[in-house]
Amino acid sequence: MDVEKKAASGAEKDSQSAISVESHLDAREKDKVQRKLQQRHVQMIAIAGTLGTGLFLGSGFALQGAGPLGALIAYALVGTVAYSSLCAVGEMAAFNPTSGTFPHFAARWVDKALGFAIGWNYFYGSVMAIPTEISAAAILITFWDDNPNHAPAYIAAILVVMISFNLFGVRYFGEAEFYFCLVKIMLIIGLIIAGLVITLGGGPDRTRRGFQYWKNPGAIARAGLVDNIDADKFLAILSVIVQAAFSFQSMELVAIAASETESPRRNIAKAVKRVFWRILIFYILGVLITGMLVPYNDPELLHETGNAAQSPYVIAINRARIKVLPHIINAAIFTSAFSAGNSFLYSSSRVLFGLSIRGQAPKIFGRVTKGGLPLISVAFCSLFSLLTFMTVSNGAATVFGWLVNLTTVGGFIGWWVINCTYLCFHYGYKKQGFNRKELLYYSPLQPYLAWWGIFWATFFVVISGLQTWFKWNTSTFLTFYINIPIFIAMYFGYKVVKKTRIRRWDEMDFVTGIPTPEETEIPEVPPKNIWEKISSFIF
Repeated sequence: MDVEKKAASGAEKDSQSAISVESHLDAREKDKVQRKLQQRHVQMIAIAGTLGTGLFLGSGFALQGAGPLGALIAYALVGTVAYSSLCAVGEMAAFNPTSGTFPHFAARWVDKALGFAIGWNYFYGSVMAIPTEISAAAILITFWDDNPNHAPAYIAAILVVMISFNLFGVRYFGEAEFYFCLVKIMLIIGLIIAGLVITLGGGPDRTRRGFQYWKNPGAIARAGLVDNIDADKFLAILSVIVQAAFSFQSMELVAIAASETESPRRNIAKAVKRVFWRILIFYILGVLITGMLVPYNDPELLHETGNAAQSPYVIAINRARIKVLPHIINAAIFTSAFSAGNSFLYSSSRVLFGLSIRGQAPKIFGRVTKGGLPLISVAFCSLFSLLTFMTVSNGAATVFGWLVNLTTVGGFIGWWVINCTYLCFHYGYKKQGFNRKELLYYSPLQPYLAWWGIFWATFFVVISGLQTWFKWNTSTFLTFYINIPIFIAMYFGYKVVKKTRIRRWDEMDFVTGIPTPEETEIPEVPPKNIWEKISSFIF
């Protein structure tokens, strides 16, 4: 904390005298959002904010593609990269809790051109994820009503409710996400318990499954790409990396919300520290149980419905002759899809707002209401949700699928930039004589964790379109890889036009526009009774 105060108060150092203060760094006069997200909101968003169909249904695709062990390896590996990225952005956000999050950090501590490129890249990925989750929610309704003529009405109803939560203000968004996250947490815990009971023979059918599917048909499935069995199994694991990554998408939401969070430094520190257990329990344990419920070649698992009927949990529950539970699971997964779309609308609007107040997006998106809501940004991002109606038409659904695939590599690029930015922050902070161990939050695994994230994010980008290497499809190849030249073009285009340069460690600005702890932190009130102590422990 002493270092934070010293940096925030503008301690006079020889190295600081060389810094060229740029107006875009200090957007305090334009950053008029208000800190209305409470501690319980932030902690719950960190625990389950972006849990959606990527985990509840996507784990079935991963099981089908790579087998139980292959899916477990893929999810565990991607989880470490997502965790490295969250630790990196969490430390930077706790140091500088202002609007713009990691695109601003990239512009501030690496290169303005990098901030521009990753900001628009992340914005695109987030707004395209909105219709993805809404369409998933609409498909989940087909579990009860499979009349295609009703789909537009369901989509419209979902859109109205979701957009309303964001237009009413961040407090309403926080309250909605708090209860949605409670439902998701109860769902995943309930599924894990139900899965264990069924696996151990506790269901009405009294069939003990255990690890029998790891033996027959096997622990790792074949990809069907090459003749060599071992090589083909290895390729199967790589082929589900993208599916696993979709489940971890936007875990950095808690850092994006830093500028609208009360006591952001303390609350972000708490949130990031708990994410490791979230990944271990919800993702890794969940995928492990999934692989024990059904074999990867199960006919019902291969039958794509888009609703809970294709979930390994529902398949196992139906076979265990448990009647009502599948309907409850489908309803909870529907809530998860809605919540994830709601979160993506929030994150995309805040990234756009952050770009605007620093001159990297049209000024109109930087306007806020008296209550601190970036209304124009929210309204603009809401327009992209209308793309969900494309899924009603078969031809439009194909185009929509291409647009969604474009975001996959964009997510990997985002993780890569976050970790690269952190390394610059880490070494620059050290170069200027500051001690990051005195910060309110720092990861003891850094900078090694960031190097790990950079290596694997690069690898994921390269192999994202792996199947097209063996079974060529031009449109599929382009949807996976065209984001790379687009990102490079945005970076160098902005660099040439604005004549930016990469910052040296000794000229990075750790002072301008960064609020002091006294400006952001509210004194923490100790719990007075047993219920407050339990609440403090959980949240």
